[in-house]
Amino acid sequence: MSKTSWKLALCAGGSLSMLAGVAHADHLLTVDLSVPNQVTITATNGVSLVDASGSDTTGVYFENFYGGAGSALSAPLVAGDITNAENPADNSPALFRGGGGTDPGLNMWSWSTDITVTFTAGSLAFTGSGTWTLDPNEYADMLNAPAGGNLYFPADTVDDLSSAQVLGTYAVIIPTPGAAGLLGLAGLAAVRRRR
Repeated sequence: MSKTSWKLALCAGGSLSMLAGVAHADHLLTVDLSVPNQVTITATNGVSLVDASGSDTTGVYFENFYGGAGSALSAPLVAGDITNAENPADNSPALFRGGGGTDPGLNMWSWSTDITVTFTAGSLAFTGSGTWTLDPNEYADMLNAPAGGNLYFPADTVDDLSSAQVLGTYAVIIPTPGAAGLLGLAGLAAVRRRR
């Protein structure tokens, strides 16, 4: 089984409960990269591991999301009502990558009308989903994402992790190499037809 197939099998089956260096927890968020130049983050029915309270303007951090340095992230929001389960959505969640594209993690922030948001151990962590558009370089950077990792709160860059708490984990869905190639060819054909 290829490395990519293994990742998809683990994510699709929902049976991924422990990775090296990842806390044993429910997946709280799923990051879907199956549509070219787009990312969708969707809440699961996973529960928070800890009681935590912090700033919505700092947000949650997807540890080790990126495989290396790359593009800064602009990611305009298409639509989204994702929020933590205990605070109302403001329908404007945002994505951020620190260091101008050098930070190893992804940050999601500004999802609630409340400045301070709360998670309760053993309770549903998030609800809803959000979709953002990516330029081709941003999308390529995300395709190197691992199968999953820890979610930290409150944290927006790697230097916040020492004072943040692990809420649970995230899982990533990426297209298989063959599917990604076919999607790229279909996009190229569509562009040529329009001309």
